[in-house]
Amino acid sequence: MVAVKTGERYIPVMTYVAEGSRDREIGLRELETLVGSSLDSCPRIDKAIALPPDYTRLHSMAGPVTDALYRALGDRLAAVMPALGTHSPMTATEIASMYPGTPAGLFRAHDWRRDLVELGRVSASFVSEVSEGAVNYDWPAQTNRLLAQGGFDRIISIGQVVPHEVVGMANHAKNIFVGAGGKEGIDKSHFLGAAYGMERMMGRTDTPVRKVFDKAMEFAPGRLPPVLWMLTVVGRKDDGSLALRGFFSGDDRECFEKASALAREVNLEMLDEGIRKAVVWLDPGEYKSTWLGNKAIYRTRMAMADGGELLILAPGLIHFGEDPGIDALIRRFGYRPSAQIRRLAASEPDLAASLSAAAHLIHGSSEGRFTVRYAPGPGLSRKEIESVGFEWADPGETMKRYDPAALRQGFNTMPDGERIFFVPNPALGLWSLRSRFE
Repeated sequence: MVAVKTGERYIPVMTYVAEGSRDREIGLRELETLVGSSLDSCPRIDKAIALPPDYTRLHSMAGPVTDALYRALGDRLAAVMPALGTHSPMTATEIASMYPGTPAGLFRAHDWRRDLVELGRVSASFVSEVSEGAVNYDWPAQTNRLLAQGGFDRIISIGQVVPHEVVGMANHAKNIFVGAGGKEGIDKSHFLGAAYGMERMMGRTDTPVRKVFDKAMEFAPGRLPPVLWMLTVVGRKDDGSLALRGFFSGDDRECFEKASALAREVNLEMLDEGIRKAVVWLDPGEYKSTWLGNKAIYRTRMAMADGGELLILAPGLIHFGEDPGIDALIRRFGYRPSAQIRRLAASEPDLAASLSAAAHLIHGSSEGRFTVRYAPGPGLSRKEIESVGFEWADPGETMKRYDPAALRQGFNTMPDGERIFFVPNPALGLWSLRSRFE
């Protein structure tokens, strides 16, 4: 918690701005005002670093937030570091597209293997307790060295709150310890979530992984500048276009809790019948790997009927992992049931040394409940797709039959009577049978 000066008194605050509802649409002009109100409520900032998402969160509205932040702060915004996690650094084209109003010279790339400082370690007993014994190891609170040693007086963490496969609801402290985190912390947090069970966590605010991140924030005072959180909630309108439904800012966890409550209303769709066939579209500009594209599996799995089929249209797919080392591990071990991957992680040193990859392999398996079929375009061959445990679909024939531009989100009936459930972007939601979530 920080303090805001009012006259000669300092009044502690937590949430500065909490605007939004399921049917609200916040326009760019209002968003600019909300960003300004957040800064007005915060103690004066003289040198800030912004921590927004990378291009894989293009639809988060973080671009307009960051651009508004630069217009408000000017030279006081000294650096912008996209929260890459394990993803590839943003290209100049991606930066210009996502952040057109922020000077390219401000951007810094995060290196999750080298540019790190450790703030402390969450004890193995705490991690074991919150995970109900799923894992038994300590956890390092790692983050980028620049955040701690760059001479900043404020970190401004920007991002979308949305159901997430590793932590339950994305963002808040995850941005510090995963988006700007290090290999050991990312590996162990991902494996913790996989071992505990992603279907027990997705769409929930309080999860074992979230509790570990919250505990790690206790190391931040004195080691990191105070954090100003700016959180968005994004949904789809009836015509399929995107709308900013909520904006929340503050210095503590309350703004995240408020954003999570709205995200459950906006981004979680409960179904009363299982999906026999789902078709998911992965925009080629956004999804180039199964590391990202498997959100199609994560976000629909709780809605899939036993024996169903998940068809993933992925014309931009060119590799499995965002990182060459992880790509090699995916090719070597493939997407297998959790029990098999956990045995391999215990016996294969290469997989044990990359627990985030092991977690990803668990997440990408349907556990034999339904078929996962990729239509990948020319970037990955049929042999490659099948080698990691997926089925393959002919991209030309598949795209001709299931034209994303002709489908609406939700159930569609094809001309020959086939009934499908279409998802235009899996990153924007979570679909679940009501019985599985409750």
